[in-house]
Amino acid sequence: MSAAPSSPAPAGPHSLSCRSALRRQLVAARLALAPEQVAALSQAICAHLLAGFPQLAQQVVGFCWPVHNEPDLRPALVDLARRGATPALPVVVKNAAPLAFRPWTPDTPLTPDRYGIPTPATGDWVVPSVLLLPVNGVDEKGYRLGYGGGYFDRTLAALAPRPLAIGVGFEQARVADIRPEAHDMPLDALVTEAGIFRFSPPQA
Repeated sequence: MSAAPSSPAPAGPHSLSCRSALRRQLVAARLALAPEQVAALSQAICAHLLAGFPQLAQQVVGFCWPVHNEPDLRPALVDLARRGATPALPVVVKNAAPLAFRPWTPDTPLTPDRYGIPTPATGDWVVPSVLLLPVNGVDEKGYRLGYGGGYFDRTLAALAPRPLAIGVGFEQARVADIRPEAHDMPLDALVTEAGIFRFSPPQA
């Protein structure tokens, strides 16, 4: 996974259809995992994350509330907070716009957003220097397959300097090619239960 990816070409209708089918397949496979499997795999991911990225302490770390059997990173974020990090959850402030972030602790009051995901309803806005991004799929060049809303791609494109983008997912999410679109932003690294995979910056 060390080859430098080239910029993706614009996706056509066939490519978009393939992405949708792949997304459905990968989400279904993750939903089939038993709760004890998700817990054990999440624990391994948290351990790799803490060991492999010590620089996350003292930083604002954006992460996502786990839904649909995604890895639960909250234990790692609590550990990082004890060492000075500021965990932060995303907030959808407007459709088709970059995400905003508010600090999170285990005591933070949360309310469901428009997608039913627990979100801080109040609090100061913070700007993350690191984003821990859940993945449905990640290909060999570091391109991430999310849910199709484009929120994280817009967020990565809007923040300057760009945050360190670390994908978090299970090994079953790793695929050869997600057929990235022109707006897709590649990850800097991926953490699964098997370890850490780092990607080279994209070439024009």
